[in-house]
Amino acid sequence: MRKNIAALIAIAAATAPLIAVATPPRSPDIVETCDLLIAGGGLAGSAAAYEALLAGKTVCITDITDWVGGQISSQGTSALDERPTQRSRLYFPRGYLAFRQAIENHYGRLNPGACWVSASCFMPYDGHKLLFELLKDAEKTGQGTLKWYPSTVIKDVTLGENPRLIGGAIAIQHQPMPNAPSLNTLPLSHTIEDAYRYEDSANFTKKIVQFIPNRPDTGTGAPWYVIDATETGELVGLLNVPHRLGIDPLSPWEPSSSSQTGDAYCTQGFTYPFAMETQTEEQTYQKPAFYDRHAPYYSYELERLADFELVYTYRQIFSTQPDLARPSDVRNFPIFPGDISMQNWTWGNDYRPGTEQDNLIYTQAQLQATGQLEPGGWLGGLRTETLRRGEEHALGFFYWLVQGTTDSQLGDGVKQPQPFHTLMTGLDSPMGTVHGLSKYPYIREGRRIIGRPSFGYPEGFAVEEVDISRTDFSQSRYASLPANLRRSLWARLAGLEAIAVLTNETPIDAVQPRMRASRYPDSVGIGHYAIDFHPCMTLSPPEAPGNTERAGERLGQGAAYPFPVPLRATIPQKIDNLLVAGKSIATSHIAAAAYRVHSFEWSVGVAVGTVASFSLDNAVMPFELVDDLPRREPKLEKLQRLLVKNGNAIAFPNTSIFNNDWDDWR
Repeated sequence: MRKNIAALIAIAAATAPLIAVATPPRSPDIVETCDLLIAGGGLAGSAAAYEALLAGKTVCITDITDWVGGQISSQGTSALDERPTQRSRLYFPRGYLAFRQAIENHYGRLNPGACWVSASCFMPYDGHKLLFELLKDAEKTGQGTLKWYPSTVIKDVTLGENPRLIGGAIAIQHQPMPNAPSLNTLPLSHTIEDAYRYEDSANFTKKIVQFIPNRPDTGTGAPWYVIDATETGELVGLLNVPHRLGIDPLSPWEPSSSSQTGDAYCTQGFTYPFAMETQTEEQTYQKPAFYDRHAPYYSYELERLADFELVYTYRQIFSTQPDLARPSDVRNFPIFPGDISMQNWTWGNDYRPGTEQDNLIYTQAQLQATGQLEPGGWLGGLRTETLRRGEEHALGFFYWLVQGTTDSQLGDGVKQPQPFHTLMTGLDSPMGTVHGLSKYPYIREGRRIIGRPSFGYPEGFAVEEVDISRTDFSQSRYASLPANLRRSLWARLAGLEAIAVLTNETPIDAVQPRMRASRYPDSVGIGHYAIDFHPCMTLSPPEAPGNTERAGERLGQGAAYPFPVPLRATIPQKIDNLLVAGKSIATSHIAAAAYRVHSFEWSVGVAVGTVASFSLDNAVMPFELVDDLPRREPKLEKLQRLLVKNGNAIAFPNTSIFNNDWDDWR
């Protein structure tokens, strides 16, 4: 009998257990020991592994795909998102710089695609190859041990005798059955649930892997660390540690929120990138059966972007003539036969669900209602049907680019067919898949932990909109905020004058707001990018004719100051040997729109990998490094010196609390 999902959702939030553990159907096929278990081999997970290997640690990495690198490889977004000032000074972590250099060495240039959105656009399969070589080099240099488990997912975790420590994890590795299609033949939506089931299937044979600590539990510190570097915060959901999902409620810290109460179903859109190649002759195409359903969505978006050459060369990942001088106007960038473009376009292959009926990342209530929090019930925490529709949506966008004649935002007469291009498919294609889409979608926003309560953060630590945004909050649209909310907002912006603002000693109109991001005494990394939104759509399904972006979602969009990565943002509640990397750190919905790009993911991975290694070496828990703030924390300072010594900056220049202006970094 089908469960009454709506009724279950209504009660699930109050009854969800901390964790559900199932006994596998057979004994583990492999028992693997680690100092660090990293779930997720994307940029954050790889960066954590890189630093831990250099520190001589035994590192186990799992990933649902067979590539490391996430954004630069299995997610297909192999165009590095960087801010010009940070890039001009090469102010990046050492491993990220090493990867950029590896790209340049491999191709003989940093930008083999001659794209104009980035200083470096390259083939996704090379992203995996070059990054894996860096990890192997780090293993050799640091005398660590890398245990790479591709095509592997975490199914269950177990708590130790101390219920605040993860004592072990059960994973499932899948490989093709004899005579079954090879890996990466079928799209993710066809295989994801199978990948999380213990039983062999028509497609896959499974190995059960048990991960356990590499050292005994001495009762001091932790015997190992587990890092959630998955793209959606899978362990955060599986363990049910406090977290947020989607839009945060309007508050003094999130004054541009589009919702008074919040909305967990509205996360940023996800994308299945694909690669297309220019041909010498006009091609013929078969219209996908699902195209008419999705066609009402596709658009160049803005009149100034309504140019095929502009869209094609935007993220061109291979150029047959990379040394040819390009004109100043990107609309006139030449395209030659053999050139290859990667597509990642908001009103194109972005899929932007935002309702209870179609949200991609299940809430805890939905997980409970669908049985994923039952023992052995975990299937990755995503709505498979939405993945499938996102895949169709991306393939439909390719057809629109080459054959489409409509434009949902700009009207008739704008879009013309471009029949000289083919979708690149096959295991040797840039995406490494038979179907031509990326192995895993590019995820912009997942579950975001709520850090532990600390001084100034009684409800739990998080980086919020006002901590990084360059928005002028004196604009009229913020004047209508409730008086108490507005005063609290300006107290946050006033920096050292906050108390005077809260007590009305200093009027709001007299406040000189700081012109920099918030400073944190526990900074362990850096990042910089604009607050960049790909908002969810209002109605379900996202491709519905006449659908619009969720009203107000772009209000918080805009420039951000260069920002730090606070250690407290990586430490979840309840579990002491779990650290969080990537997009699931403690940020708000709006701040997360800046804390998600390539160099940031690497920076937070560096921080977490170093913190875990440091904690093992010094028999200290990560939370103990920050639990006395704002008082001095000598061990935290020792950690920060280690990061800097290793070539991993923890602050941008001239960012003392006494310097309210970042003129040098504008």
